[in-house]
Amino acid sequence: MTDPDAGAKNALRLLGPDPSNWVPDRPGIDHNVAIIGGGQTGCAMAYALRRAGIGKVAILDSAPNEDRAGIWLNAARMNLLRTPKALVGPELGVSALGFQAWYEARHGEAAYAAIDRIPRTVWAEYLSWYKHFLNLQPRYSTRVARIEPVEDYFRLHLETPNGPTIETTRKIVMATGFAGSGSKFIPQALTANLPAHLYAHTEDPIDFAPLRGKIVAVIGAAAAAFDAAGVALEQGAAAVHLFARRDTIAATPITRSRGFPGAYDNYHSLPDADRWHQAVRYRRAGSTPTIDAIERAVKHDNFHLHLSAPWTNAAANNGVETTIGGTTYRFDFAIAGTGYAANISERPEFFDIGDKILLWRDRYMPPPEEQDDAIGIHPYLGAGHEFLEKTPGTAPGLRHIHIQNPAGFVSFGLPIGDVPSMKRDIPTIVSRIGADLFLDDLDTLRVRMTGKVRPDFDESLWRKAVR
Repeated sequence: MTDPDAGAKNALRLLGPDPSNWVPDRPGIDHNVAIIGGGQTGCAMAYALRRAGIGKVAILDSAPNEDRAGIWLNAARMNLLRTPKALVGPELGVSALGFQAWYEARHGEAAYAAIDRIPRTVWAEYLSWYKHFLNLQPRYSTRVARIEPVEDYFRLHLETPNGPTIETTRKIVMATGFAGSGSKFIPQALTANLPAHLYAHTEDPIDFAPLRGKIVAVIGAAAAAFDAAGVALEQGAAAVHLFARRDTIAATPITRSRGFPGAYDNYHSLPDADRWHQAVRYRRAGSTPTIDAIERAVKHDNFHLHLSAPWTNAAANNGVETTIGGTTYRFDFAIAGTGYAANISERPEFFDIGDKILLWRDRYMPPPEEQDDAIGIHPYLGAGHEFLEKTPGTAPGLRHIHIQNPAGFVSFGLPIGDVPSMKRDIPTIVSRIGADLFLDDLDTLRVRMTGKVRPDFDESLWRKAVR
C-alpha cells in the first residue's frame, strides 16, 4: 500500500534536519518562546521557530484536548472554508506539507480539482495531521491566567489540571484567535435583561438539537450569523429570524490579500492615516458573509431576514421578547452573531501591563468624520507585531510580546491571525524573535562567533605546494 506521507517525508529529508537550538540557556528561564494558543497559527509558528534554530518553545492551550482546540470542530459552523483552497497556509514554503499535497496523496489530483473550497471538517483533519506529522505537542488544559513582567523575562501564571503553577519565558506570541483579541461582543439588550439560558454567542458550543420546533432569533449579518441560522434550520427549527442592523447585507470585501497582495504585504508601511482610513471603511461596511452561507439559510422558507433592525431591548417573557420598529417579536432562543470587542489591554492575562500598551488612540488623531472609539482601542503594533510602550521607558519588556490575532487588524489590515496571514506574518514574527534573542545574548554569542575553533585541516595538506 502506498504511504500517503511519502511525499512529505521526502520533502523533509531534502530540507535537511532541523537546526540545533542556538539560543543560550539562561538560569531560571523555562522557555525561549511561549506560544499562547495551540490552533493552526500557534502550531505553524512553533514549526517556523524550530526551523529557525530557536528551541525551548512551548505551545500552551486552554482547551482540554486537541478536538476542542481552535475553532474548526467547535465554534465554526460553515460547511466550506471562506478562503480559496490554494492559499499558502501553515506549510510556509514547503509545498509537500500543504493542504493540496496532503489531500491529493489521499484522494488523488482529480478529487482536489473537483472541490471549490475546502470542507471545514477536512481542514480540521489536515491540521491534525500537520500537528502530528511534525511532532508539534501543545500542552492542553493549560490556561495563562496572568503574564507578569520581571526584568527581561515574564512569569506565566498557569492554571493546569495539577493546580496553579508558574513558568518563565523570554518571548510570548499571542496566537489566540478572535477571542484573544478582547472578548465576545453580545448586545447589552441580551446580557442586561435575559437569563443566560435564553441566549448564546456564536462562539459558544450551542446544542442545536433542543431548538428543533422552536423559533430562533439570530442577531448579526456576518458569516457566523448566517451559519448559525443555517444549522438551526437544518436541525429542524420551526423558524429562524435573522436581524441585521444595516439596511443591506455587506457584499464588498475591503482588504483581501488575494485581491491586492501589494497592499497587504506592505500594509505596515502605510502611513497611519491610510491604515486608520481602511479600518474605518471595514467597520462601516461590515463583515461580508460568503455566498454559500447566505444560500444555506435563504433556501428555507421558514427563514426570515430583517434589515435595519438593531436590537435595543429584550425581555424574558415566556422566552425572548423584543420590539423593533413598533413590532413585537417573541422567540424561544436568541443567538448573537455579533462578533468580538477588540480590547486587548483589558484581557485578564494583561492585568499587569494593560495600561502601559500603546493604543491607536494614543498615537493617531483621526479627522472628525473618521472618529471611531472601537478602532482607537486596538494596540498600535510595531513592525514585528510587538506591543509598544504608551510611555517610553515604563515597560520596555512589551516588545517581547507579539500579537498574531485580530487585535492587530488596524496595524496590519485584514485578514490577520487566519490562513491568508500566515505567509506574511509568521516569517516576520519569527525573524523579529530571532533578532531580539540574538542581540540580547550578543555578549555570549560573540564569543561563539569569534572564539577559537579546531582547524578543518592541518597546514601540511598544502604546505608542500608552496614554491
